[in-house]
Amino acid sequence: MPDPAPVSFPAASVIVVGSYVQDHVWQTDRFPQPGETRRALGFSTGPGGKGFNQAIACLRQGGEVVFVGATGNDAIGANARALAPDEGLACTWLVLDHVPTATAGIVVDAAGANQIMVNLAANENLSVDFLHAQSRQFSVARVLLVQLENNLDAVHAALEIGVAHDLLCVLNPAPMHAALDLELLSKCDVVTPNETEFAQLIARVSGEPLDGATLSAMGDGELHALCRMLGVATVVVTLGASGCFVSHHADLQRGDVEQYYRIAAEKVDAIDTTGAGDSFSGALVAMLARTEVPSFRECVSHANRVAAMSTERIGAAVAIPHLDEVIARFGARDKLPDQA
Repeated sequence: MPDPAPVSFPAASVIVVGSYVQDHVWQTDRFPQPGETRRALGFSTGPGGKGFNQAIACLRQGGEVVFVGATGNDAIGANARALAPDEGLACTWLVLDHVPTATAGIVVDAAGANQIMVNLAANENLSVDFLHAQSRQFSVARVLLVQLENNLDAVHAALEIGVAHDLLCVLNPAPMHAALDLELLSKCDVVTPNETEFAQLIARVSGEPLDGATLSAMGDGELHALCRMLGVATVVVTLGASGCFVSHHADLQRGDVEQYYRIAAEKVDAIDTTGAGDSFSGALVAMLARTEVPSFRECVSHANRVAAMSTERIGAAVAIPHLDEVIARFGARDKLPDQA
């Protein structure tokens, strides 16, 4: 099936190139052992995929965003394409006949931890030609956000187009891809790995193993030195319950006084951590794309709060809070410079 013609949308300051996945979520008191069948305490299904989640997070934080992704020509894909307008999210879809829409099975335990299996399906067939057909949309944006649930040639192409249009290029390197190379990292201005993904990136760069579980207890100077090994101007490592760590290149601190620092996690009653990292990255780019960009610390602080609040609800995209909810929770001081 030939790629459809690009769809025209109003100019958006953020373009998210990424994945759509239909999530099927089961709640359980504990994860089953190998060979064990357990009765679920609940079930839900809804939109997901790192790209789609992050686009929704950006939109709900007041960002002007367009999502570019792929679905199969099936009932799940049709539902996805109908859902986006209901949310108010502008999308450009590549609809494929030969592969299905992506789906995931997610099991969430009583502590909010999750186990996930995903078939990325259509997401791994996002074509480079289709992305180049969206060049006009890239030309009017300010920020590009990508992840690793698509085929790497598509991720490379999106970043190359972003660089050509002088966009701020942000990569959430999740899930880690075995073929990820330093050339791809060199096209990025900001990366937002979690502790596991960061450890994998460092191991790839240094050739030495690193245990992601040790990062929270590591000294700030040591962690900053590791971040600088990636060759990316700004690295934000999300550390779950330990908050996040920010490391800038000395010559590009994005309005921050400190070259590196930590931000503590917000205190919330977490019941499901699915999509928290996506909430963080989407909220971060919404802040970074504003016409009056706050300091990077303020951007990260807000993203940290959005991610924390998302863990208090079951699901991925459906759990992401809106900007007014974040302001109501943390106070009017979080009102942003160009937010009326």
